Amino acid sequence: MERLSGMDATFLYIETPSNQFHMSGVLVFDPSTMKAGYSFEAMRDFMKTRLPLNPAFTRKLVDVPLRIAHPVWVEDDGFDLDAHIHRIGIPAPGGPDELAELAGQIAGWPLDRRRPLWEMWFVEGLEHGYVGLVAKMHHATIDGVSGANLMMHLFDLEADPAPVEIPERPAEKAPTELELLGYGLWSRIQRPLLLPRALAGTAKAAVELVGRRLVPHRESMATPFTAPATPFNGSITPHRRVALISVSLAEVRAVKDAFGTTVNDVILAVCGGAVRRWLIDHDALPDRPLIAGVPVSVRGEDDVAGFGNLISAMFVALATEMDDPIERLMSIHEATKDAKEEFKAVGADSLTNWTEFAGPRLFGLAMRLYSESSLADRMPPALNFLVSNVPGPPVPLYLAGGQLISLFPLGPILDGMGLNVTVLSYMDSVGFGFVSCRELIPDLSVMAGYVADALAELTAAVQGVAAPNRPAKAAGARKSAPSRKRPDPKSG
Repeated sequence: MERLSGMDATFLYIETPSNQFHMSGVLVFDPSTMKAGYSFEAMRDFMKTRLPLNPAFTRKLVDVPLRIAHPVWVEDDGFDLDAHIHRIGIPAPGGPDELAELAGQIAGWPLDRRRPLWEMWFVEGLEHGYVGLVAKMHHATIDGVSGANLMMHLFDLEADPAPVEIPERPAEKAPTELELLGYGLWSRIQRPLLLPRALAGTAKAAVELVGRRLVPHRESMATPFTAPATPFNGSITPHRRVALISVSLAEVRAVKDAFGTTVNDVILAVCGGAVRRWLIDHDALPDRPLIAGVPVSVRGEDDVAGFGNLISAMFVALATEMDDPIERLMSIHEATKDAKEEFKAVGADSLTNWTEFAGPRLFGLAMRLYSESSLADRMPPALNFLVSNVPGPPVPLYLAGGQLISLFPLGPILDGMGLNVTVLSYMDSVGFGFVSCRELIPDLSVMAGYVADALAELTAAVQGVAAPNRPAKAAGARKSAPSRKRPDPKSG
């Protein structure tokens, strides 16, 4: 029996029929490298041998009596593999559009809380003879980093690896109602002991934050609830739309090296540029910058293989009011530096300490009230959308002998924030997974397609900077922003 942390439990409490808090992934692999070829039965048998490597696959949630404490994970003694692994065919021609449409449907279906919180759908009929995999796991189980680590239990570094040794796990006896009640009462008694640390941490963070923002000319992290309204900041439905696109990792790094930024800065600039172009198409570009929430892992080196959620968030202004793509990139670079400094000063556990006091009834009631009353359509958005960037494996991976061709992560959306962009690198490419509410962004594939255009703008600017006699600024003028000097690309 293992208790959920406050952060993990919060992702359960705020879930509603419209707000589904699972992480997803869309994978495509080539079965031609499989020794015996592809069959669903072979994939099922392979998964059966790998799932015991991590308890996240075979444990389920159990509520504490009277819900006086957070739920606990227990081993599912009635685990049924066939309830989690499915097969599905895809309509012809089985291309990226058809795969994204199917992934959007699957992403909108809730997970069954009576079972371990994950599903896998093997997708047959893809073009080129490829096979797809749409996987889902609840956010209460994993964050981006732990999800990437969990994936390593299923994949190999070669097509024909040596048999994997399954570690023995001691059998767990299901807790009785009395044991759960005793655990809940003990947790309830201990909760007040956590309050001084939460109060002290919040007070320290407030002092640090106010002190930093009182310093003249010092930039600060973007502030939630100052984001402008957009067409995708409203109430959502259970219906999802997904769009997938990959770009060259080498091009992203070339832009990063040329202007002395980070890969994450370039990813944010590309996302901001794509969304900006879509907003212009819909005559809906605000004159203030969009604000993105950027999840930050606070997982220490001694917990790289753990599961659950160890995350906080930064808030970054994406400079979408600027016309010049390089001006936007450099503004984002400065904004992320400022956000990182402020995030470090405030402390990563300022929010997570308070999640230990999250109550299921209070959180659940508040989220349902917020959702059912459509308050998201009348209130200013806290943020415009989420952008999560996780570095992935730089080497080829194999699933049951089939080489992984492409990998796209998908994150959750919620009322008031009907767009999520999750990014993961794999080998020499970067996969962007866009998820939206189907009704808010019916043409999500158009928005995702602008990712390539946004990166092409930056790549062209790199080539222009490197050329002799280049003007001091790229074509296009910014609308309003403090002037920032561009670095010499050779100095990065």
